[in-house]
Amino acid sequence: MNQAETIPPQSPKSLPPAVVITEKLGKFYRTGFWMNQKIESLINCSLSIYQGETFGLLGQNGAGKTTLFKVLLGLVRPTSGAAYLLGKPIGDRQVKQRVGYLPENPYFYDYLTGWEFLELAAELFQIPKAVSRQRIPELLDLVGLAKSAAIKKQMRQYSKGMLQRIGMAQALINDPEIVFLDEPMSGLDPMGRYQIREIILSLKQQGKTIFFNSHVLSDVEKICDRVAILSRGALISIGSLDELLGITETYSVSGKGGNPQQLEEWVTNLEIEQDYWRGNLQGNPQEFIAHLQDINAQLISMNLSRLSLEEFFMQQLRERGIYSSQ
Repeated sequence: MNQAETIPPQSPKSLPPAVVITEKLGKFYRTGFWMNQKIESLINCSLSIYQGETFGLLGQNGAGKTTLFKVLLGLVRPTSGAAYLLGKPIGDRQVKQRVGYLPENPYFYDYLTGWEFLELAAELFQIPKAVSRQRIPELLDLVGLAKSAAIKKQMRQYSKGMLQRIGMAQALINDPEIVFLDEPMSGLDPMGRYQIREIILSLKQQGKTIFFNSHVLSDVEKICDRVAILSRGALISIGSLDELLGITETYSVSGKGGNPQQLEEWVTNLEIEQDYWRGNLQGNPQEFIAHLQDINAQLISMNLSRLSLEEFFMQQLRERGIYSSQ
C-alpha cells in the first residue's frame, strides 16, 4: 500500500480532526450448503466521526451495527472500501493501543474478581503495575464500584449491571482516545442505564471520542452530538439532532371550542374530538391567541415540539418500506 492510500481525507478546517473515517465500506458473508448465497452486512458505508464527538449508531437487529464495529476494530476484514482510525488504516497495532471497546455480549473470566480482571486487562496493554494500581481505583470510582464489596468477589456472582460496569472499566483501562461501546445499556434496569449514561457524559467532558450503538433511543437523544441510522447494511440518515429532527420552532397546541374551519387556518394536523381539538401551530403564537378569542375558542396548552428521535427513526424506516405499522 503506498503512502497516498494510507492518508485519509482531511476534515474541513472548521471541524476537529476526523478520528474515524469509512469510505464506501462493504462487507458480505457467504452462506448456504454450497456457500453460494451472499448476505450483505455493510453496503457503501461512508461516515466521519470527529475528535471529542459522541456519535450514536441506530438500527434494528441485523442492521449491521456490530459488523461495522468489528470491521473498524480489525476483528473482521471488510470486503470492499477503506477505513481509518486516528489517521491510520484499520488494523494498525499502535492505534489499537489507543482504543477502548466494550462488546455487546462480553465474556469475562468469571472465576476472577473484578479487581483481578482489571489487572489482567492492564497487563494485556503492558501498563506498568505502578500505573495500573493507581488507575484501577479511579476507574472503579468512575463506574460506581469503588465502595462495593463485590469487587473482591468472583465475577460469576455479579449482576448484569455490575458486569456491564466492570466491562466499561476494562474498556477504559488504557485511557483510550476513542471508546467503542456496543449496546452498553442492553439489559440494564433504569438505574443501570442512568449510571452508564452518566459515565458516557463524564467521558465526553474529558474530551474522549465515543462511538456507540443502542436500541434505547431516548438515551441516545440525550447524550449524542450526532447520530446515524443504519438499515440493512446501508446508512440512510446521518447528522446532528437539529439537522435530523429540526430546530424547535413548532408548537403543539390543544384547546376547546371554536369553528373548525377557522382553526384549520392556523392549526395543521388538526384532530377534533367532540368539542376538543389539538394539532400543530403555523403562524405567530400571539396572533393565534388573539384569533382564538375572536372565534370563542379556549387555549388549553401550547408547547414547543419536534419529532422525537424514536419517531424520526420509525419514519425513516416506513418511508423506505422497511417497517409498516399495519
